[in-house]
Amino acid sequence: MISRLQPSLGRLLISEPFLMDPNFKRAVILITDHQEEGTVGFILNQCSTLLLKDVIPELAEANFPVYFGGPVETDTIHFVHRCYDKIGDGQEIAKGIYWGGNFETLKALINSKHIHEDEIKFFIGYSGWGKEQLKKEMKENTWIVSDAFHPDVVFSGNEENLWREVIINLGPKYAHVSNFPQDPSLN
Repeated sequence: MISRLQPSLGRLLISEPFLMDPNFKRAVILITDHQEEGTVGFILNQCSTLLLKDVIPELAEANFPVYFGGPVETDTIHFVHRCYDKIGDGQEIAKGIYWGGNFETLKALINSKHIHEDEIKFFIGYSGWGKEQLKKEMKENTWIVSDAFHPDVVFSGNEENLWREVIINLGPKYAHVSNFPQDPSLN
């Protein structure tokens, strides 16, 4: 499976179907930073067992799910959102999708129930690649890159089917891949 698109800000990295690394098995990653020095992104379809209120005690009523963003710096919390009009801050990484912002403003909005689950996604840790690492993995066909997705994909609560949905969305050339079993010995 060769993807013609290259990793870039706001694109998705989709793991190849038989990638066995437990951190990235059937992962869909939103790229939030891509420069010569490296790449940063967040896994969209690996929900943890934590809620935001478990991670930030002053948000005692925040029942937002927290996702495993990746294996790097798992003692940090990050967020992407589509509510710039409310937060007034964040780096636009794709049309209508923002990374980060003023956390104090965000906490006030969450406590006053002005932010909804379909507007924001929280992550513990992130996925990161060094200067040449992602380029090497692309040559090894570890990842498929997509820029053809609706913002709803990022904020979907359907983690189990997200990988399959984005593969199918790539078109007929990739659609058959969506039916590959997770364990190739079952094929």
